[in-house]
Amino acid sequence: MKKSILQRMAAAENRTESTVVSDASDKPSLARRHSSPVISNVGRALTQLTEDSVISLDPDRIDRSPYRDRFGNDEDAAKELEALKVSIASEGQKIPVLVRPHPTKPDHYQLAYGYRRWAAIKAIMAEADRPETIKIRAYVRELSDRQLIEEQSLENGVRENLTWIEQAMWAVQLKSAGLSHRAMCPILGASEAAISHLFRVTEAVPEDIILAIGRAKGVGRPKWTAFAELLKDPSSAARVRKIIDTVEFRGADSSSRIAQAIRAASAAADKVTAEPAEEIVDFAVGGRVFGRMKSNSAGTTVSIPKQERAFARWLADRMPDLLSEYNNHSDPTHQEV
Repeated sequence: MKKSILQRMAAAENRTESTVVSDASDKPSLARRHSSPVISNVGRALTQLTEDSVISLDPDRIDRSPYRDRFGNDEDAAKELEALKVSIASEGQKIPVLVRPHPTKPDHYQLAYGYRRWAAIKAIMAEADRPETIKIRAYVRELSDRQLIEEQSLENGVRENLTWIEQAMWAVQLKSAGLSHRAMCPILGASEAAISHLFRVTEAVPEDIILAIGRAKGVGRPKWTAFAELLKDPSSAARVRKIIDTVEFRGADSSSRIAQAIRAASAAADKVTAEPAEEIVDFAVGGRVFGRMKSNSAGTTVSIPKQERAFARWLADRMPDLLSEYNNHSDPTHQEV
């Protein structure tokens, strides 16, 4: 009797040497799976996979899922993908990907899950002397959009290593596929309250800013929530967008990029409170103007009319005494000897 996919996954894990880095979805931990919030769904999916046939496909005839559960601009992800490429090149592809017939391109397919395996095999193909010989092992199944996104979510549930903001953006796509907050709970392993908080952040932080920052490994709910609060002021988002294309921002890792974005948003908020309207005060006695003081965010200036030049000289001569008087007034503990 043919082995179940679960048995094959376990056997593949046991055969892999500890020094070989592999795709997390290629080598799932049985212990973790039992604690996963999607265990019942995974079980049903594995049962169905035993009934599917594995076929070899041209990787160029497969397109990525239209639903993105990973951010592309991440240095750690790029390193992991390179390690997976080396592993597959030496050990082979252990676990097939799942695809559906492409809804708009004849004789083509769309990934449901297994993106990193597909990307690694495409990289191997690009370096091969005979790329036409490189194939990818896949299950093919008819899937609706909702079924595709649910299958993709099952793999996320097994891996359980999405960052907080990746999980939030994945929730947005689950919602676009028609899933309610309650239906997302077992998929994301979160309560309805936690899922509602994901949406409060994604509704406040524009998608282009989130994608520019990246997956922000190690950055959790508190910092993203604080950032979302800052962006309630529309001018804050404009300030953040100004730094996105700078060399400093692009050269930083995603954890540093969110720190830069928060500083930019905070500066925008501070600017609103720190820039009062210009204040003008005239120094006048009986209708005679001796001078004018102007104050704004840049500082304070005092101007004296040309016809009051004598007053200007008198004021200059008196300035040391006035400064001393001001110093004593502003510092009560100071006393002249």
